Amino acid sequence: MRLRSIAMILAASALLLLTGGPATFAQGEPQRRSLFNLFWQVPERPAVQPRQRSRPAPQQTRRRPPQMVRDDPVIPKVDVNHHVLVVGDTLADQIAIGLTDSLNDRADVAVQRKAKADSGLVRNDFYDWPKAVVELLAADPKIMVGVISLGPNDRQAIREGEVTLEPLSERWLQIYRSRIEAVTAAFAARRIPLIWAGAPPMQNTRLSTDLTVLNDLFRKGVEASGGQFVDLWTPYLDAENRYSAMGPDVDGQTTRLRLGDGVHFTKAGARKAAHFVDVLIRRILDRTPSENVIALPAEAGAAAAAEQQTDAIERLIDRMVSGRTDDISLVPVLPVRPLAGPILPLTGAAPAAGESALLASIQDARGRGDTATQLDRIFGDGVAPEPKPGRADDFRWPRPN
Repeated sequence: MRLRSIAMILAASALLLLTGGPATFAQGEPQRRSLFNLFWQVPERPAVQPRQRSRPAPQQTRRRPPQMVRDDPVIPKVDVNHHVLVVGDTLADQIAIGLTDSLNDRADVAVQRKAKADSGLVRNDFYDWPKAVVELLAADPKIMVGVISLGPNDRQAIREGEVTLEPLSERWLQIYRSRIEAVTAAFAARRIPLIWAGAPPMQNTRLSTDLTVLNDLFRKGVEASGGQFVDLWTPYLDAENRYSAMGPDVDGQTTRLRLGDGVHFTKAGARKAAHFVDVLIRRILDRTPSENVIALPAEAGAAAAAEQQTDAIERLIDRMVSGRTDDISLVPVLPVRPLAGPILPLTGAAPAAGESALLASIQDARGRGDTATQLDRIFGDGVAPEPKPGRADDFRWPRPN
């Protein structure tokens, strides 16, 4: 009986091995099983599902950065007819940068930066500005105005032969004044307006004191040759007339105007210094005739006829102004105007008949009755009048009905 049971178990096992079990038929997929898998239930690995390809996300359109629109668009320099020559030291070069920004609305003007760092009028062995200015003016026929700024590097001794002259000594000032005149004479010889920008105050008190003397020499020298002096001293002082690195810029906003060395400008400070020079340059530009006027050829006798007509008109105007209009035909006679009118007294004269006096007596001006009493109370005793409802001085709250 035991053998029969064993045989039935073996037969069932063989059948399971051949068919793979009922799960095989249910899934419709034959799988091989061993005796090890049969007696020790080994978990089956889940079937690997094929990966679904994810659709690529639609590409988002890249947003362009917003375009910055300046309030003062830079106008390209086209057909430049006028050059502004800027010479001097490092401060002059910073002013030139500020002028380039302030004159960006003038397409016919260009700034020529010809400054030399650490230069001045003392060390002509390092850089000779009177000689350099003559060469620069001769090389550029489009220069219509010159700008110069010097001074902070000139607190040095001047050597005259074997003698060393101390800064700001009497002979030192004479030589320095002659070099200023040499620079201004170079511009005057070519009839080019010169603008001399004075040195601003410095953080070093001793340097500022010496620069006040040099600024006075600059002012006198440039004005003697017909040029103009720009005072940059006051705009860089505080309310107590002392050096200040902070101050209002060209837009009125308080910002830093000077660098930490107490000498040079910041960008805002240079733009502010250029503003004072820019005002004078624009006045010169307004007086400069345009070069775009085209002269049309005239006939041979047209010029002579126009000149005769102009002379006749001028003679006619002279006779009319002088009052000699008897020999002028078809011209209305102008009455001869006296050089001065009648003298009329302003006080002490009684008004003519039918006219009222301009000045009244004190009693008439004050009035009478309640009006005079109220005026005496207000202006004599200093008592404010009682507020009236609805008037601006009625501050009662809540408002009376």
